[in-house]
Amino acid sequence: MSGSANAQVPAAVVDPARVERPVGLRKRVVTGALLVVVGLVTVLGWGLGSGASDATFRFGGGSSVTLPDLTLPGTVTPVVLGVVVVLLGVFQMARGFRARRSPVVIAVTLACFVLAFLCWVMSGADAQSMDLVRLLQQTVFLATPLILGALAGVLGERSGVVNVAIEGQMLTGAFAGALVGSMAGTLGAGVVGAVLAGAVVGWLLAVFAIRYRVNQVILGVVLNAAALGFTGWAYKALMQTDTQRYNSPGVLSPIRIPVLADIPVVGPLLFQANVLVYVMYVVIVVLQVVLFRTKWGLRTRAVGEHPKAAATVGIDVLRVRYVNVVVAGGIAGLAGAYLSIGTIGPFTENMSAGKGFIALAAVIFGRWSPRGAVGASLLFGFFAALQTLVGILQGPAAVPSSFLAMLPYLATILAVAGFVGRVRPPAASGEAYP
Repeated sequence: MSGSANAQVPAAVVDPARVERPVGLRKRVVTGALLVVVGLVTVLGWGLGSGASDATFRFGGGSSVTLPDLTLPGTVTPVVLGVVVVLLGVFQMARGFRARRSPVVIAVTLACFVLAFLCWVMSGADAQSMDLVRLLQQTVFLATPLILGALAGVLGERSGVVNVAIEGQMLTGAFAGALVGSMAGTLGAGVVGAVLAGAVVGWLLAVFAIRYRVNQVILGVVLNAAALGFTGWAYKALMQTDTQRYNSPGVLSPIRIPVLADIPVVGPLLFQANVLVYVMYVVIVVLQVVLFRTKWGLRTRAVGEHPKAAATVGIDVLRVRYVNVVVAGGIAGLAGAYLSIGTIGPFTENMSAGKGFIALAAVIFGRWSPRGAVGASLLFGFFAALQTLVGILQGPAAVPSSFLAMLPYLATILAVAGFVGRVRPPAASGEAYP
């Protein structure tokens, strides 16, 4: 792209998620009231309803260097945290936070709510201590496929193609990873097979959505159903009949990075994982840099915001969309590889279990940005890990797992409903061209 072309594109590629808009009085009052309600629940439910014992948080996680335990009062801590959330809500109603500060407010609110909840759970548990590092390790473990799937969704939608087929790409990748890994006798081949399988589904999405202009949402649903049917049939026809040959790939072993793995908290959390997690780190950085620091990223955002304007300055709109959607499919296929050979090894029928749709929700919550999608995916993974932990601790009262499962979705609704400002997808997302 020439310098003159670059000068003409910015009007078409302004990131709508970064535009600062004034927050209306009604929206301020509603969102502030919601924060006040969350704060009161924290004070009355988790604070005044907790036991008298203290809550102790450990920072182990298998690291050779550990930090001292953190002990908090079981009653006072939730009350203080709840008051903080109430004050945030009052300020929101009175003056309102800027749109750029709203994600920080949501993060602080969730942190206060969750920490108070953990204090409440441990106040009545048999053992009033918890290893926070292991909880965060489980969070990364559960969030990895969601992060990769969400990054695939971000790349597709930034190009103007809605990728509802993330679920099918992940499922196909999981199947191909186990099948190819078993037949080739090497897990590396399984990873390559998973990426290619996801890319094939991405190619089908690109062909029908871009060339034949099929409704992208309906097309994504159809591809998901096709992937579920195909992998289910192949699983019964091949893998169940000869498990040793077609469904015994093994599992990728964790790789411990010397020195870095000994850093307290961060080391066990980030540097004791299998190769797919390290690849995920690379994908996050590369996608963030490519989208916002390279010419290809400028073209991608131009195509996603205003393809006709992009075409007038010489950008091949269809080529950009084809390439990005196929690459996005490969990233989602990598997420599928993590589900099979990255965690348990063998493929099981419908093992993606809706994770592609959760990743799609993370794209929306993350405001169509790589960093936001990663944060939203970690949020979903954290609450999934918390469900398991609470069940083990046996707190002062039975806590329905569905209660914890719904919290990230409520946060998504709160964000999309307007608390983080007027959030909208790229203007041309889902629209056929030409």
